Amino acid sequence: MQQQAQATAASSQRRELKPAAATTVHLEPGARVASATPAAQAGPEHVEQPTAYDAVLLSGFGGPEGQDDVIPFLRNVTRGRGIPDERLEEVSHHYRHFGGVSPINDQNRALLQALREAFDAAGLDLPIYWGNRNWAPYLDEALQQAAADGVRTMLAIPTSAYSSYSSCRQYREDWADALEAAGLQETLQIDKVRQFFNHPGFLATFVDGVRAAVAEAREAGLADDEVEVLFATHSIPTADAERSGAPDLHEWGPGGGYEGQHLAAAEWVMAEAAPDVPWRLVYQSRSGPPSQPWLEPDVNDAIEEIGGAGGRKGVVIVPLGFVSDHMEVMWDLDEEAIETAEEQGLWVRRTPTPGVDPQYVGALVDLVQERLEGRPVADREAVTSIHAWYDVCRPGCCENPRLGFKPAIAGLQP
Repeated sequence: MQQQAQATAASSQRRELKPAAATTVHLEPGARVASATPAAQAGPEHVEQPTAYDAVLLSGFGGPEGQDDVIPFLRNVTRGRGIPDERLEEVSHHYRHFGGVSPINDQNRALLQALREAFDAAGLDLPIYWGNRNWAPYLDEALQQAAADGVRTMLAIPTSAYSSYSSCRQYREDWADALEAAGLQETLQIDKVRQFFNHPGFLATFVDGVRAAVAEAREAGLADDEVEVLFATHSIPTADAERSGAPDLHEWGPGGGYEGQHLAAAEWVMAEAAPDVPWRLVYQSRSGPPSQPWLEPDVNDAIEEIGGAGGRKGVVIVPLGFVSDHMEVMWDLDEEAIETAEEQGLWVRRTPTPGVDPQYVGALVDLVQERLEGRPVADREAVTSIHAWYDVCRPGCCENPRLGFKPAIAGLQP
């Protein structure tokens, strides 16, 4: 199976375009969930019936693996926005700086191997397929291989922990695109694990990182009130944030479920790791026009404020919104944010992302097991002030009205 996946990845390097947007999604009467297993088709918030899956689908963002891949990759990422290649070339310098290679594919290969080993250790006899949204190996290729192997039901793991358009619904749209491109809408069913922002195995990796960094700061002579922890995540348009996290079912702040989930996660991490150290949530990697409101403050603005306030001498940057050290962590944090901190004369550390930490891998295994077992919500692993998140996305959650309605699976429509 692993050799087949590697062969698929190698052959698909010659293909530049991701699957086209789906034009149809099969919907049963009564707002049933498209392309879902029977237990999830009626759209319960949590599926508490055991479900037998044939395989697991690990879904990544994808990234270029050479200079010639950069522009085709960026075309896939920005499809539908009408951005010319000249503009894409202007924003490609992050990838060019690292030889046109994003680390994200190698990291997903490592995660794939770690998951396979963890499945074996847990006695889970399930193959794992890997497909990307924006670069080879593409999702439709993974689905075609799975179908050829006899797979009919899959449980998808997106490599993103939070609720928003780009971190949840866009995965669901791309699964719909891939099913249509592969001609498998009627024969292959795909459910998804819940968003795992508050699974203790995921957050434990950040607890370890904060503890270690604060201990280093203390060894460097800094008191707890002289250090500030900055939890960094990708900024998104405020209009998207407002529509994230099932807003009809939850009362969120102005940043919606996306901000609310991050705040709850950060609060729990600090309570476990360093309750006396001040912290805040910051954002990075903004890419929209100046006229469009995005979530703030930017990590660099926050660092400059800390440096100018006079009371702090150090910052700890925690990439809370990311599961691995992909390009936006390596450039926006390791290059730009650390440079800003050094210019301000601040002691600075950046903590690790989960990567293949056994605690994180164990959390993903647990998410699969709870669906196989039909585990009751009350028995699921979840910390923070927010309950274990939904198995089936709710109507209207994480819509992107600027792009218009697009078919999506693993959730109730609009």
